[in-house]
Amino acid sequence: MEVLNYPETTFEKLPVTIFEEAAEGAVRVAHEIAELIRRKQRLGEQAVLGLATGSSPIGVYQELIRLHRQESLSFRNVVTFNLDEYYPMEPDELQSYVYFMHEQLFNHIDILPENIHIPDGTLPIDRVKEYCQHYEKQIDECGGLDMQLLGIGRTGHIGFNEPGSSINSTTRLVKLDPLTITDAAKDFIKEEFVPLRALTMGVGTIMKARKIILLAWGEGKAKILKEMVEGRVSDEVPASFLQLHPQVAVVVDRWAALELTRVKTPWLVGMCAWDDSLIRRAVIWLSLRTRKPILKLTDEDYKDGSLSDLLVEAGSAYNLNLRVFNTIQRTITGWPGGKPNSNDAQRPERALPAIKRALIFSPHPDDDVISMGGTLLRLVDQGHDVHVAYQTSGNIAVFDDDARRFADFALDFAEKMNVGVDDTRQKHAEVVEFLKHKKLGEEDSALVQDIKALIRKGEAAAACRFCGVKEPNVHFMNMPFYETGQVKKKPLGEADIQAVIAILQEIQPHQIFAAGDLRDPHGTHRVCLDAIFEALARLKGQEAWVADCHLWLYRGAWQEWDVEEIEMAVPISPEELMRKRKAIFKHQSQKDSAVFPGNDKREFWQRSEDRNHTTAQLYDQLGLAEYEAMEAFVRYRF
Repeated sequence: MEVLNYPETTFEKLPVTIFEEAAEGAVRVAHEIAELIRRKQRLGEQAVLGLATGSSPIGVYQELIRLHRQESLSFRNVVTFNLDEYYPMEPDELQSYVYFMHEQLFNHIDILPENIHIPDGTLPIDRVKEYCQHYEKQIDECGGLDMQLLGIGRTGHIGFNEPGSSINSTTRLVKLDPLTITDAAKDFIKEEFVPLRALTMGVGTIMKARKIILLAWGEGKAKILKEMVEGRVSDEVPASFLQLHPQVAVVVDRWAALELTRVKTPWLVGMCAWDDSLIRRAVIWLSLRTRKPILKLTDEDYKDGSLSDLLVEAGSAYNLNLRVFNTIQRTITGWPGGKPNSNDAQRPERALPAIKRALIFSPHPDDDVISMGGTLLRLVDQGHDVHVAYQTSGNIAVFDDDARRFADFALDFAEKMNVGVDDTRQKHAEVVEFLKHKKLGEEDSALVQDIKALIRKGEAAAACRFCGVKEPNVHFMNMPFYETGQVKKKPLGEADIQAVIAILQEIQPHQIFAAGDLRDPHGTHRVCLDAIFEALARLKGQEAWVADCHLWLYRGAWQEWDVEEIEMAVPISPEELMRKRKAIFKHQSQKDSAVFPGNDKREFWQRSEDRNHTTAQLYDQLGLAEYEAMEAFVRYRF
């Protein structure tokens, strides 16, 4: 359903519709496109669509395919023009947008091949200018674009119109921004393999479309979405030019909307319906904005911060400060498994049973120690029965050279021990031959996938040994959705859910820790979490232990929970932080340079420690106890 419980805003210069989940917004957009196609069919006309690539429109394309298969939506009157293509790029390359569009849409509908137009990344450079002019002419000859679908990049680019693009720009060859190249690296394995240029429709071409729909899903788009919607029109954020178009719809999920003023600080917009969560957020915001500890905030501070209305609700700054301060203080605990023989009425975790079965789900083989290594160590040190379940093999995040190195080791070992030498030589030769001829982005052979999975498994087992987790308590689930050998994964399936159900039934934990990246609709973490949610939903009415099980969510390597969301903050001493670092170091294939480093070039241990330090510093700024570092959790009540 749409999020409608926010006040009207004067900050937004474009109409924004917020949906709870990306899937709901994608379905709504797909139905609008379908209605356009059907209306044009009734008139005997063509529907001319501008289409986008990337993760944002995939849900839209999936719903269009469903409408074609189940509700007889025909695309025979549809003409499409894609926004862009890498240059140079062969159409059969896995990273090409030709391949993407056929894989995600065209192969599954009845569109006529001659009605598909995608920029040609194979042209010699001396023909590019003429080709781009012809692309523009083709759009005009079809009567222009009836509807243009867009995503938005973190630089604010639409298509590949990077910062500096003119509002009058047309289809052309452009240089890619370094940030765009970094974001594209996940598809090309390494940044150095990403093309430095691309062919793209211009901003002017896009602006001529009769209607424009821009999609933005996930927290990663929140900052640039705010700049586009609330900022000034500027070529520094090319998407801001859309403010000048008469017919634009911005469709987002609640996570992409997090930075919008009406969502983040609604008291700056108008009257609010104050609840405990919003009060806590407002007081923390005011404390950090004024650089005053919470207990030092005054009535004047609240008035100057547009929070007079909150004072009316609370009575005085003194009472309000104390109320919020105490709430935050009670999140701090050195006993993540509960403190024995204590009054647990206001503690994050209950005291009983004193020794708990704790199950830590780790989507990849290193998320446990990276994201909550200090808490894991403390649970073990405090005598709890700690289990770690690695949900996926993590095999695509291993360099080919490491696979070759371990294959060499296996052969040397077999020859040294004189065990299975002939078979090992044959397997070694298969690995060498495959890696020698492997194409960029090509799916690994089953043997190479197995080797890479064993590398990650060995590292995870070593980290658990270092942390003191008992060997029988280390579980490798290898959920099937992940095992594609490529970045693209299969949808969550019944076999994945059953794997989670099985381990839950086996352990019957008192507490579960899981990667709570609800804010990324596309990532492996989200799929792993959805499997846990579904498994618990099925078990809830069947098994008694579920009712007494607490589910704690941690964040991944890139982000931490906002302070106002945190329900359990576990302090980490300098010594514990060093132990956590050493546990992360056991994951040697991810050391120095990971296959998928994301947007942050630092090593995982550096990002993790910086995040933990920052959380502790924020608590200190709010006037609470000063710690070296902190790991944070939010409880999910299922």
